[in-house]
Amino acid sequence: MNKTSSSEEIVVFVQVVESGSFAGAAEALTLTPSGVSKAVTRLEDRLGVRLLQRTTRRLVLTAEGETLLARGRDILAAIEAAEAEVTLARGKPRGLLRVNTGTAFAKHRLAPYLLAFQMQYPDISLDLSIADRRVDVIGEQVDVAIRTGSSGDSSLITRRIGDMRRVICASPDYLARHGTPREPADLARHNCLLLTGFSRLAAWPMQVDGRIIEMNVKGTVTCDSAELLLDLVLAGLGIARFGDFLAEDALAKGDLVPLLVEHHVVEAAPISALMPPGRQHLPRVRAFVDFLARKAGHPNLPLS
Repeated sequence: MNKTSSSEEIVVFVQVVESGSFAGAAEALTLTPSGVSKAVTRLEDRLGVRLLQRTTRRLVLTAEGETLLARGRDILAAIEAAEAEVTLARGKPRGLLRVNTGTAFAKHRLAPYLLAFQMQYPDISLDLSIADRRVDVIGEQVDVAIRTGSSGDSSLITRRIGDMRRVICASPDYLARHGTPREPADLARHNCLLLTGFSRLAAWPMQVDGRIIEMNVKGTVTCDSAELLLDLVLAGLGIARFGDFLAEDALAKGDLVPLLVEHHVVEAAPISALMPPGRQHLPRVRAFVDFLARKAGHPNLPLS
């Protein structure tokens, strides 16, 4: 690639940002580092702006670079989607799909579905990242992120694929030792375990005297894993508030007891697939999201 076209220069620029270096981009694109550097320089000269601030330690995007990166990713995603649509008639969706979700949804909803998905779409490879925190969907090159509640990011394409309700619960052992809370105010005397990474989950909504109040609860443990938090509650360490799909098996077996059901505002919340603009048109992305929506019973909910 001695002389790059405009589109090729954008490909090089985006790859430099995603690789974090000219050398990394050169390796990914099978070019020389000097060839990568010259392509970015030509792009900057043609646009008349500086896109990257180069230092000895790292590359930093300028404001103009941030704008071009966002638009460049959209353009490349649109090209990939168009090419995929053209070749789709020759076979099923294919390619690498990067999916991010939390531990609870991953274990209790996604994992049971994956065998059926892989049997239906054997040419799609999955790269799963599991984290109980909000990730930068665009910056971390995620194709689909599964979230509960509000996405909080209007730049992403959202499709509702299901619903979730929350439940406050504890083990029979914990309640035998510490008593059962009967009123929301009783929570102040109990060990309430909290999931970190989502500040809104520290306030538990309760209906008191005909109005909804937010109860700020405290405990001896905060944890960034919903799955580990469930284990701690099952072990009798305290009380927690979970999504229903995380606690449903333990509740059904009597290993956990629901609490304050007359006061707790369950907050029915959407489960949504979040996608960077343009990615929703990729056949492998659409196949995955459609599959999850069918499993959750919401096959016809639109994108937003």
